[in-house]
Amino acid sequence: MKSDFRFAGFIPNSNPTTMSKYLLGLDIGSSSVKAALVEVDSGKTVAVCQSPQEEMVISSPQSGWAEQEPEMWWGHAKESFQLAVKKSGINSKEIVAIGISYQMHGLVCVNKDSKPVRPSIIWCDSRAAIYGEKAFQALGHDFCLKHYLNSPGNFTASKLKWVKENEPKVYEKIFKVMLPGDYIAMKLTGETVTTVSGLSEGIFWDFDKGAVADDVIKNYGFDPGLLPRIVPTFSEQGQVSKSISQDWGLQEGIPVSYRAGDQPNNAFSLNVLNPGETAATAGTSGVVYSVTDKNAFDKKSRVNAFVHVNNKKEAIRNGVLLCINGTGILNSWLRKALTPHGAGSLNYENMNSFAANAPIGSDGLRFYPFGNGGERIFENKVLGASLQGLDFNRHSQNHLLRAAQEGIVFSLKYGFDIFKQMGMETSVVRAGLANMFLSPLFREAFVNTLNVPLELLETNGATGAAVGAGVGAKVYHSFETAFKGLTKLSDESPQSSVSEKYSEAYSNWKKELEG
Repeated sequence: MKSDFRFAGFIPNSNPTTMSKYLLGLDIGSSSVKAALVEVDSGKTVAVCQSPQEEMVISSPQSGWAEQEPEMWWGHAKESFQLAVKKSGINSKEIVAIGISYQMHGLVCVNKDSKPVRPSIIWCDSRAAIYGEKAFQALGHDFCLKHYLNSPGNFTASKLKWVKENEPKVYEKIFKVMLPGDYIAMKLTGETVTTVSGLSEGIFWDFDKGAVADDVIKNYGFDPGLLPRIVPTFSEQGQVSKSISQDWGLQEGIPVSYRAGDQPNNAFSLNVLNPGETAATAGTSGVVYSVTDKNAFDKKSRVNAFVHVNNKKEAIRNGVLLCINGTGILNSWLRKALTPHGAGSLNYENMNSFAANAPIGSDGLRFYPFGNGGERIFENKVLGASLQGLDFNRHSQNHLLRAAQEGIVFSLKYGFDIFKQMGMETSVVRAGLANMFLSPLFREAFVNTLNVPLELLETNGATGAAVGAGVGAKVYHSFETAFKGLTKLSDESPQSSVSEKYSEAYSNWKKELEG
């Protein structure tokens, strides 16, 4: 039964004046599932846990394929939640709302019994690219970019087309198609719904019409009824069912009140909501995600635009996403390659120290970090990683390590310039203190090469999802209130004399790249 308590669906205990309230965020990744618990009053994160401790399995039945079982995500969601409750020591009945972040672009297909009819085709699966290219040609480049701000590419709609063409018997069983986060929300609530932001990441949304992308659906021959009902990103999207409340130890009826793809959610986690604000990450791959108030697109579709979490009809908010596949994976590869088997460990901290001993520009040594598949900013060409200008008499390990970090930053700068060509400007970049941003040298190169101020914040995707749940459940009545617990760790700004040196080094790097 639905409660009339002021937090939608929440049933207080017998002494509500002494009860703390918490928000649960679930971050459904392809490597692990994270759960965060945030205390409502302080906005502070009281626990973050993940499951499994090692990476989840990604199945690749054929080259270029990548699949995961949705039930695996669900099992790890429960496990990470239980770990977070145990770590924090809270009463799980004190949780008042749930938010979900998830790996983008995945395809989940369920039957009328809400059971998956096949494994999920996840974000890094490339099998559907040929169908996206055919649709791009059939619908027309100008039409697609005006209406979808992207080519249909290898996104969710194209993955569904692959299933239709290659697994017709499976396709016939499909009742609804959804994204990974939609699936987890369905498991919690029994409600099959999605968001406009989610539809946009699947190329199921027409920005120009402000409606479902009927032309894509007709081109691919889909039944429009396969798409779930649309709900606002911040809203009561369903209530925790009785069976889940008993299984998880949650209050029955608390709302799932926020969901977003991992990159829009990362931006939200960093309070990146307005034009000129940009979020950055640099893990295995590197992402720069910038907010604009225009339906902006790149004519070569080298970057991708999606509906941002706070978009409204009267106030457009889109996120333009630049991705470089080969960022932190290069640093990781170097650590392994430079550490002989059985010898002492070369860790990231001393790698950063060694790199700082080389001069800006690495004394002419240039690293191109494109060894992790086709790069979108080069129209999906596979360039391969390379090292240029190596002089055996001048260059040492220090130069190599610095050139790698500079090469990662320079590749982000190369993509960042596409934003400027689209008429977008950035006033500030915000990032979490994680992965490559842990390196002082990387941060120095980043702010001085891109010539933008950088704010480092203490947050993560699961925490962001929890905060989003608070907004959606009206526990927080403004974004300003929601982010009261967000801690800024440092500010870093460009220095003119240093920027000049990085500008020269980048110019040489770019000249060799384009030569």
